[in-house]
Amino acid sequence: MTSTVPITTTTAPVAPGQLGDALDPAVIQTYLGALDTWVRVRRSELAELDEAALAVGRGGELAGDMSLALALWKAISDRYQLVFATWDGGRVLRQERERISTLIWGRLDGAAELPGGLAVSLPEAGRLCDALTGQLRSRLALVPGADAASARVRDLRAQLERIRDQVALEPALTRDAAVDRLAGLMARLQDLAARAERGADVGGMVGPLEAEATTFERDLIVGNARRRDARDQIISARELRADLEARASALAKLAATCVATVDPAPRYAVPDLDALGPVPVTGEEIGPYLQRLDRVSQALELAQHAYADALAEHAQLVDLLDAYAAKATASGVADRPDVVHAQQAARDLLERRPCPLEIARQLVATYQTWIGKEIAS
Repeated sequence: MTSTVPITTTTAPVAPGQLGDALDPAVIQTYLGALDTWVRVRRSELAELDEAALAVGRGGELAGDMSLALALWKAISDRYQLVFATWDGGRVLRQERERISTLIWGRLDGAAELPGGLAVSLPEAGRLCDALTGQLRSRLALVPGADAASARVRDLRAQLERIRDQVALEPALTRDAAVDRLAGLMARLQDLAARAERGADVGGMVGPLEAEATTFERDLIVGNARRRDARDQIISARELRADLEARASALAKLAATCVATVDPAPRYAVPDLDALGPVPVTGEEIGPYLQRLDRVSQALELAQHAYADALAEHAQLVDLLDAYAAKATASGVADRPDVVHAQQAARDLLERRPCPLEIARQLVATYQTWIGKEIAS
């Protein structure tokens, strides 16, 4: 049971510029208008496709692709709202225009339904949503003008051109296989188009080719996004390791100062980053390596707080002693023998290296007590 009711469709607009560009305001306005249209039309299209799938009893069969298409649409719609808010009716300076290009070309939040929780850019999400929606239309035989095979052939040609662009992004190790697969699809399309021109019924051949092309396009987009994620993680790992090395060096000096200044001093080992080995360059290894770097960062932070707190307590005792001395002078009791002796004892102990903090606390408190006693008398 199929339906041939036409459904209005659309194609995601081509995104302007690249990451970090200060986009021209006119270009941003044009893109936002096209993206707004795409968001509205695609939502209606997906709703109609969902209704059609349920009407013919294929809701369960198509649930996976439908859910993924809707998740992509939602992520794109949410990002569009952020871009539109940043656009602010055209009141944008260079900083806002650069931020807009980052919102367009940066990784989307909200596309958690993608395989492996993969994050893709706004243009990639649009192409992937287009491909999925086209596949849903084909599987439901709801392509506008479904009886006109030439329209579907034309759409396939456009899709294979998009695939050609994606193939060019493949790494050398997998590019030859991708080129061969694309060549096979193009040869099948050429044969299909020739048959259609001769008047043959190619309806049964178009669907499988559309499905295979859509799967291939989706695999290429996902693979490219995963490789970009891996590259980003490698860059992040290198930057984080460099930061941790600088922090570890500074912490070693802070620890030495603390041990020389106070007793008892915290005793934390400074993590040895060399034990982690070099930053890996494969997607399989970079995730666990980043987790180990994160644990090192937490250990450094814990040790830093402990050493800094110990030194801060010593500094606070010195400040407190000075404050009590000022009070004693203002009260006219600073030169009394017991007050002088208590202050000198506390100050001598605070100047000792390392300074026994527990006794220093007691002597500062004793000095305060003598001041109060002398003022009261």
